[in-house]
Amino acid sequence: MIDHPHSDYFRRLGLAASALAVVVAGLALRRYGYAVGLPFLIVKYGGSILWGSMVYLVVVSVAPFRNMRLLIGVACATAVIVELIRLVHFPVLDEFRATTAGALLLGRVFSPWNISCYLAGIALAALIVAIVVRRPERSS
Repeated sequence: MIDHPHSDYFRRLGLAASALAVVVAGLALRRYGYAVGLPFLIVKYGGSILWGSMVYLVVVSVAPFRNMRLLIGVACATAVIVELIRLVHFPVLDEFRATTAGALLLGRVFSPWNISCYLAGIALAALIVAIVVRRPERSS
């Protein structure tokens, strides 16, 4: 099978677009979740699951042909480190956290439950990517 010369570009573009779609879904869940009657657990932890999925999609869009286990490991490490950063406090970081962008990117309060949700989101995204974005077969 002959690959299109730009297939890597299109694969990366599709993964990046998927990450953007997940961001939009997360923002919509945060903004409208309660208004449409979703329970607290869905709004709170659904957003964390989507955030973990977004982290994986960003990682895999940067390096789409790397080993899947490596990509999952990088995404998990990134998510855990971002959550652990919530335990660190100094004025500039706290000022950034007080902004909407800071709250969405870094959060404000450490929660081990968030780590569980991030890992679930990463696993879910990895499964979907493995099913939808099949790697091209390599000929010897």
